[in-house]
Amino acid sequence: MVGSIPLPHGGKLINRFVTSDKKTDGMFTISVSSDLRNDIENIADGVFSPLEGFVGEQDFQSIVRTGRLTDGLAWTVPIVLDVDEDTALKMKDAGQIALATGSDRFAILQVEETFSFDKLACAKAIYGTDDINHPGVGKMANMKNRLAGGKIQVIRRIEQSPLRKYRMSPAETRAEISRKGWKSVVGFQTRNVPHVAHEMLQKAALNLYDGLFVNPLIGKKKQGDFKDEVILATYVALIDNYYPKDRAMFVTLHTEMRYAGPKEAIHHAIMRKNFGCSHFIVGRDHAGVGTYYHPFAAHTIFKDYTDLEIEPVFFPSFYYCKKCLSYANERNCPHGPDLREELSGTKMRNMVGSGEIPAEHLMRPEVAKIIISFKEPFV
Repeated sequence: MVGSIPLPHGGKLINRFVTSDKKTDGMFTISVSSDLRNDIENIADGVFSPLEGFVGEQDFQSIVRTGRLTDGLAWTVPIVLDVDEDTALKMKDAGQIALATGSDRFAILQVEETFSFDKLACAKAIYGTDDINHPGVGKMANMKNRLAGGKIQVIRRIEQSPLRKYRMSPAETRAEISRKGWKSVVGFQTRNVPHVAHEMLQKAALNLYDGLFVNPLIGKKKQGDFKDEVILATYVALIDNYYPKDRAMFVTLHTEMRYAGPKEAIHHAIMRKNFGCSHFIVGRDHAGVGTYYHPFAAHTIFKDYTDLEIEPVFFPSFYYCKKCLSYANERNCPHGPDLREELSGTKMRNMVGSGEIPAEHLMRPEVAKIIISFKEPFV
């Protein structure tokens, strides 16, 4: 076996939870979305180590320009809080403010600064395009005009729910990896339901590493992606039925898909490093959308980040070869596209729309039945 479990990004696991009964009575309060609350909890739990809050202007500009924090540490996706001009002034005057979803004031932000930013220029640097039709660019273009930087303290966690049943903090996953005695762990990011091709790729990785860390992204996605409930249920069924219990961990990651392609591939690798992975599978067109990125842009970017301390693993796409009568890839199968069977997202949506169940060699029956059982499986 190869590898060893890396330290968290930046050398220590961040913890921004406070156990004392912090009072927010009378504090200036701003509301945040449930999506942003997920990321605030990710900061507090160390998923985004070394961040201790929302990035300030110097770090923000450094991330945008160089894909690194001002201290040189790799960081490619800024975690930010956007506010309007009036709110920014009130926040600065208050110094300390409460963050709330609904009536639940769950965190405190120490407001260190507020600053303006060029939305489309920043979007172009992060997403590689300023096309407003790109979901990440569109979101950034619609952000408010000021960003607020400062450390956070979280008083209360998000309440448990069926979708959060498999959520674990990096401290918990690292303890579990240690308990299992794994010296190498390969992380797998997904925003889709599993096909047998995915399973074969994951099991190929299991031949090389002690443990497999299956880590689907649960959070806001674009129209046409599978709903979180479907992704969760199908992966639970797959792992329960087809994976060795002592070699696989299933943990959900609660954050948004940003569709930032190569920049997001680095971000995904950093999060899995914080969870305790020594290796990370980077797929073809990883975190891509449409035709905005070269299919292997998310592979080549790792050449600029040799200091990550988590090793990228580049597997070719797996497909079923009708001549070989098995799953194969371009490295070990000589047959052309006419003999390959692959379950594309479009093909999958068409099948689901017509109530058709994919062949068992393309999708496990337990997975297919779950998808069909949902009246509306797509976002």
